[in-house]
Amino acid sequence: MFCKRNCDPLHGTHYRSERISSVNGQYFFATREGTLEGPFFTRVDALREIDSYINRMFIARQLPKHRSMKSSH
Repeated sequence: MFCKRNCDPLHGTHYRSERISSVNGQYFFATREGTLEGPFFTRVDALREIDSYINRMFIARQLPKHRSMKSSH
């Protein structure tokens, strides 16, 4: 489900980094947008929330397209 965004550079070296970190027994994940989401009680909870976050961001990106289509009709 990872894809290239329009604002991402065309070329470059890309490194996969661990998005989940643990601080004082609580789990957080970092986003491409530069936010740190959490805390979560378990790593499994954090992984599940990463999927939810990606889905929310995908839906949010589709809303402007949907709204512009409605206004043009």
